[in-house]
Formats: sequence, C-alpha cells, structure tokens
Amino acid sequence: GAACPSAGQIRAAFLRFFEERHGHRRLPSAPVRPRGDPRLLFVNAGMNQFKPIFLGTVHPRSELAQHRRVVNSQKCVRAGGKHNDLEDVGRDTYHHTFFEMLGNWSFGDYFKEEACSMAWELLTEVYEIPRDRLYVTYFGGDPSLGLSADEECRDMWLHLGVPASHVLPFSLKDNFWEMGDTGPCGPCTEIHYDHVGGGRNAAALVNQGSPDVVEIWNLVFMQYSREVEGNLLPLPQHHVDTGMGLERLVTVLQNKRSNYDTDLFTPILDAIHKGCRAPRYQGLVGNADVGRVNMAYRVVADHVRTLCVCITDGIYPGFSGAELVLRRILRRAVRFCSEVLQAPPGLLASLVPTVVEVLGDAYPELTRNANQIKDIINENEAAFLSSLERGRRIIERTVQQMEPSTNFPAEVAWSLYGSLGFPLDLIDLMLEEKGISLDSAAFNELVLEDAKRKAGGSQAVEPGSTNTHLDVHSLARLQDSKVPATDDSPKYAYTLGQHGHYEFSPCQATVLMLYRDQCLQKEVGAGQRCGVILDRTNFYAQQGGQDSDHGYMIRLGQQDVLFPVESVHLCGGYVIHEVTAVETLCAGDQVQLFVDEWCAQAESSGGCAPALLLLSVPLRRLLLNVADLLPQGHVTVEQLQQVEQVVQDLIQKNEVVHMAEVPLTLARRVQGLRAVDEGYPDPVRIVSLGVPVESVLTCDSKAAMQTSVELCCGTHLLQTGSVEDLAIISERQLVKGISRVIAVTGGRAKEAREVGQCLAMEVDSVSLRMKQRITSIPEMQNLSREVGQLTKMVASTAMPQWQRKELQTILKALQRTANTAVKKLELQQAEKVAQILLEKYCNQPVIIDTIPADSLSILMKVVNQLCDKSPGTSVLLLSPQASGEVLCACQVSKSCLPGFSAADWAVAVCTQMEGKAGGSPIVAKGSGNAKGMQGALTTALEFAQSKL
Repeated sequence: GAACPSAGQIRAAFLRFFEERHGHRRLPSAPVRPRGDPRLLFVNAGMNQFKPIFLGTVHPRSELAQHRRVVNSQKCVRAGGKHNDLEDVGRDTYHHTFFEMLGNWSFGDYFKEEACSMAWELLTEVYEIPRDRLYVTYFGGDPSLGLSADEECRDMWLHLGVPASHVLPFSLKDNFWEMGDTGPCGPCTEIHYDHVGGGRNAAALVNQGSPDVVEIWNLVFMQYSREVEGNLLPLPQHHVDTGMGLERLVTVLQNKRSNYDTDLFTPILDAIHKGCRAPRYQGLVGNADVGRVNMAYRVVADHVRTLCVCITDGIYPGFSGAELVLRRILRRAVRFCSEVLQAPPGLLASLVPTVVEVLGDAYPELTRNANQIKDIINENEAAFLSSLERGRRIIERTVQQMEPSTNFPAEVAWSLYGSLGFPLDLIDLMLEEKGISLDSAAFNELVLEDAKRKAGGSQAVEPGSTNTHLDVHSLARLQDSKVPATDDSPKYAYTLGQHGHYEFSPCQATVLMLYRDQCLQKEVGAGQRCGVILDRTNFYAQQGGQDSDHGYMIRLGQQDVLFPVESVHLCGGYVIHEVTAVETLCAGDQVQLFVDEWCAQAESSGGCAPALLLLSVPLRRLLLNVADLLPQGHVTVEQLQQVEQVVQDLIQKNEVVHMAEVPLTLARRVQGLRAVDEGYPDPVRIVSLGVPVESVLTCDSKAAMQTSVELCCGTHLLQTGSVEDLAIISERQLVKGISRVIAVTGGRAKEAREVGQCLAMEVDSVSLRMKQRITSIPEMQNLSREVGQLTKMVASTAMPQWQRKELQTILKALQRTANTAVKKLELQQAEKVAQILLEKYCNQPVIIDTIPADSLSILMKVVNQLCDKSPGTSVLLLSPQASGEVLCACQVSKSCLPGFSAADWAVAVCTQMEGKAGGSPIVAKGSGNAKGMQGALTTALEFAQSKL
C-alpha cells in the first residue's frame, strides 16, 4: 500500500539507525570480486572484507584495524562454489544469485546485550514490526563439545520483553556459526518472522523450512577459536557479526510473500513485460506456471541485477573461475529471454537503466558504468544467440531421431557443452522441458576424459595415442596414397576487431582420411572418437609450448550436427583433429571449421609465444648487464622487478607485432636471434616486436638487438596492449646459467598481484605483532602457526616471484623468532612449576603428580627442570587436557639405571589409561584417556616402588 516504505527507505533507515543512534561508522560495500582471496569466486557475505580482523591478521596500522563499530550494505553473489543458488533461481520466489546483506559489526567493542537490544529496537520501534510476529532462537548447548547453553543470550531477550514462548533453543547446526574448519566461531541468535500472525503461536514452525515463518536476521557472537586439534579456546577479543538480507526484510515491511513482488524487482519485471511478447508476470510457480513464463521473468530479473553488479566490479563473462560462472548466468538469462519470453535481441541490455534506477542510489558505481554494462551484455548476447538457435535445432533433430524411452546421447550433449558453450544446467533444463533425461553416466565419462587430457597439458597426448599420433605405417600409407600434407596457413587469418577481440575467419575443408585405433579409415560411426585429416585447416596444432585450438566442424548443408574438435596435433605434415563423431563421418565430406575465438585469443595472449616475445627484451638487457656480476646465474628480487617493469612499459606502448615468412637461411642472419636449434620449416615465420621484419633483415641492421625477434610458428597477438599485464610467478634455476621462468598474463597476472599484495599485508601484520611483548604461550604458538601457514601459502600461491622471494626471507626470520620465543616462554613457565614442585616434595626420590600444562613440550620441560635441579629424583607427571586426553612425561635418575626404565614406566602408566607411550630408559612420554587417570597415578607409584 501507499504507507509501505520503499526498499531505498528501508536500506537507508538501517544505515542511519546504526550510524546516528549508535555511533557506527558507515562503510561502502566492497566490490563483489574478492580482493586477494583465491578461495572465493565472489564476495558472498557481509563479513568477507572483515576477515583479517576476525582472524587477528589485520595490519595494526591499517585503516581496517581502527574500526570498532561498523555498518554497511554489502553486495553479495552466491553462484558457483560452495554457496551456489544459480540453478534454484526462478524455480521459487526467494532464491537469488545477487542480494544485499545489511550488517552491523562490533570489533572488540559491544557484545551480546547491546547487539540484541539494538536489533530489537530497530525491528520493533523503527520498522514497527509487530512484536507478536517475532521469534528468537539461541544456542542450546552441546555436551560433546563441553559447551553449555547460551543462557546469557536467552536472558537478554527475556529482559527485552520477548515472551518465553517466543525464545527457543536450538542445536549446534542452527545456532552455532563457524567461519571454517578452524578459526573464529561462536553461538548465534536468529530472529524469525511469522507472515501469518493473527495471534497464533508459530514456535513449532521455526527452523522447519516453512515459508510462513522465515529467518530475517542472524546475530553471531564470535567468542571462541576452533583450533586445528578441534578444541575451542576463548578469543582474547569478542566480536559481533550480524547479517540481514535486504530482499527478505523488504518483503516483510511491504507486506509481500515473494521477494519478486517488492519494489526491488517490480520495476524490472515491468520493463521485461514491455520488452517482450509474453503475458504479464503473475508470480506463479511449479505446475501452475504453464510454459515457465513466470520462471523466465524471475530468472531474467535476478540475472540482470547480477550482471550489472559483477561487470561494474570488474568481473566479465569469460572462461574460468568467476568469469565462467558469470558467462553461465548471462547465457541462462539470454535463453529465457529468447525462447520463453519471445523477446527480441537486446532485451537484457535494455533492462540496465531500470536496474541502475533501482540500485544506483545505494551503489553509484552502477550509474557511472551503465553504458559499459550494456555494451558487454549486448556483445555476449549476440555471440550466444546464434549458438542458442543452432543448439535448439540440434536438440530438436536429435530428439526426433531417438528411440522412445531412451536417454539423450552424451556425445551430442558434449558437443553442445564443449563447442557452443552451453552450460550443463541449461542442457538439462532444455531436455527437462521435453521430458527427456541426459545419459549422465556417459556424459560424465566424457568430462573425466577431457579433464585428464587438460590436466596432462602438453604431455597428455603421448606418442602411443591411438587417434592422434600417426604411426610409421600409417604415415607411409598416406604418402603412398598421395594424400597431401595439410595446408594450415589459414590459422594465421585473424584480425583485431572491436573491443579488442580477435576475429577468426571460418575455413572450408575436405575430409581426406580418418584415423582410429592406429588404423586409417574411410568412415567412423556415431559416438566414436577419431582423428580427422583435412586438406586445409584454420586450427592451430599443439606445438612449441602453445596448446592447440578448440572449436567444432559442421558438414556443409547440415548445420544441425556439430563435431567438437577437442585437440589438434601435427604429425609428419598432417594436422590431426581429435573429434567425437556425433553422426557417421566419411572421407570426402565437405566441412566448415569454427575456432573457439575466446580460447584461441586466451592462448595467443597467455601462451608461451607472446610471453617469450615480451620477456626477451628485458631478459636480454638484464643478462648483458649482470653477466659479469652473477657467475652463478642467480636472479635477484631487484632484477625480477626490473624485468616486469620493462614488460609493463612495452604493454603500455601497445607496440605492433610484425610477422612475415622468410627463407630460413635469411632468418639465420638476424643479429641477436636465439640459436636456431629446433626444426623450423623453410620458409620460417619471423615475429618482431615494434620493428618491421624488413628492417631486422636488412644487412648489418642492429634493430633486432634493441627489440625482440623470434622464430615462431605460433599465433600471436597483433599488438602488445592486448596482453594487458604480465607477472613472473616462478623462476627456478635448472642448472648453472639456465633458469626456468613461468609468467602469466591478463586477468591472471592482475589476480596474482592482488594476492601478492594481500599476503604482503598479512606478513607485515604478523611481523608487527611479533615485535609486541607477548607473554602468553598459546598466543605465541598461534603466531608461530600463522607464520607456518603463511609460509605454505606464499610457497604455493600464484603471485609475483620477486614478492614471493621477499616474503619468504621475512617469514624464515619470523619463524626462527617465533620458535625461539615459544621455547623461552615454555622454559620460563617450566622453571616456575618445577620450583613449586621441588618445594612441595623436598628432594624425595620419586615425584608423581598432575599439573596443568598446555602441551607435551611444556610438560617435558617441567620434568627436565626437576631432574636437573634434583639429580637423584625420578619424576612422572600427568596433565589432563580439556579434550579428555591426558599427557604423560617422565624421567628416571641415572642412579636408578638399568633396573628402572623410563620407557617401561610410561608404557605401564599410559596402558592403564588405554593409551600409548615410548622413549628411552632415561626419558619417555605418552598419552591416554582421562577416565583412567586415577588408576594410572596408582600404577605409577607402584611401578616406581617396585624398581627402587
């Protein structure tokens, strides 16, 4: 109704409440692209940006470390990875790929009382939600972990006036929040809303999956840290992390039952209706939604919001990671626009201004990037629409040819998936609409084979491969039959198009021969994998460190049958295309070849050839300058930085890459050219950076010494700017004077730099905390473990190599410092405990006792101290742990040897506790179960008395 607040007002009221009434600092939303966290595809929770605070790794001098009370509205995406709502979107009225998370945080400031009080005040006084419709849950305890019920939280709610019948305990599963397998965690309290109301008691429906009673707010109280061993330790500082989904809150405050009926979505749904030929949105689901029209509305409305937010934050549709997920989202939306809503091309991009109108005030970056968002959506939609139409025809044709009650053939689905870029969920959906199932087992086999091939890289295809490597007999037969070698010159027929994308000309060819199981054939049947030899091709065959192109071929006049080209190999002048035959394929068939332009460009920009071309210039300069200084050939941090900087300059200049074929004898005369020790064809292809090939071939020309000139049969970018970025992520000396360098380009280089910066900040943070006066052994041990974990991450993560070397040097020193500090603190503690025990037992021949000790190492040090200060005493100490384990350490006086053995003593005691022990005649250690501890103490004394 007219009195309902708008979504914008609801969001603003939340932020204003915490900022003005309760002194919180308002922060902008972080981008949905996680910064420096390769484990996350997207930011999927409000707390992601505050992880360093919760983990204690925040840089003490950073702005983040100064925060005490914070509030914001965070853009979140849940699609792909662990949290994936993509396939559910559209089927119901509440799943989304993009959503907004309202949150308030306390970092070592307020805790349960204020958090609950503020939440209740906002909901009941500001938003005026009827109190009788709200239910709260709290953690009911877990005896197995030794955790009692969170009665403090329960009492808070009762004190605020919530009826006891509306305050409900729940288990670890529902009301205990953990960041991961280890790290900060704690009980949480959730606030639920009853949509029905009317004075009823809906307590029985809370946490039961009822659409009538839904959770609207979760307040997490971080007060523990879960250690690697699984035990919980109290955190030195308590934190509060709350999260309330804006979409669900707006549904409540606008008195709706569906998120799509709120003003976050209705303007977008109206715009969809205006742009398509489908009936108006009615909110129908399931069988009532005839033709899935309402589902299509929801999919498109949700997905266009996600596309706008992701593209604005620098995530574009692509072929790996978050980019691949976004590509699936875009293609899913395009398919529903085109096939279900019967919309003309361009509908998706036409919705961008409406999304900006709905979200632009909260996230002004959307307004600034509206035109770029539309361009990227239109460009990707156009690329997919032709594939979509072809894919639809392929499915229709295949279904018509299928026997009744059979599964859809896996090889056809694979051709849609691999060649046309159809996401598997989209294939499943299109088949589901026809009442047909995919042969999933056979499809998964094809996926597994492909994964193995990709994992093997250039080594995946061995000389014995039965479909792609021609044996000597097959080669002889081809030559005897006068089958000409493949003309692969069309692979160089590409141009630089709009928006920096490369366009590859299609190529028409004739099938000359088929190769399967090391046998040349004139025909192969449907479902069989084989090698196809053509008279000409525009596919690049795997060689020289560059992977092969991928794509597909179709028979002329038969557009609805795709033969996916999965790999391409060169053998004896013949280019063999590895293909899964969807239908019978014969020698003499006329085919048209289509290279996957995205993959080809990625290989051209990120493959061996362009990286080598760019690196040749700085490496040549580097080697000339330092050859005399570095007889061992070690590359320093400064030199790696130098190399990267020179490459950055070349990329910025956007130099033209010149290419030409010249006689091999002429090419050998180029000054500065690397030794030609590989088998190059004649004529050979020369690639020159920034200098025309004619200039470097001129007699006595020094031009090649000032740039990079290589012999290369690979496909290259036409301008250096297309590389975008380059980072050296590995440099390793193989033998004296020879190093192996690995570099990444484009988005992967940018990601490597971001990860490096984040790891550098974490190392700097640990370094500063190490300098503080720490007297707690657990705290120093945690720091030591943190250094160890960082050391592993720095060693294994893709990041600039110069930065890796820097951080490894720092971490090595920090680990030594931490280990020394732990030993020193343990020794100090052991001395104090030993002194107390010496005074208690006053030089008795045997000391048997229980003491508190955080580790077996400390317990052993106490035993050592006692025996050092009282050489005639034999000592056995037990230490019960919170986990139920009992630690045991003992040492026997040398004067009691050989009759009294420490190892036998420890074994006898630990066996009594159903544990194990071991050691030498002088010192031993072990552990057991707390249930047998009293009996173990008796056994220890009896054993000692029997030996003395």
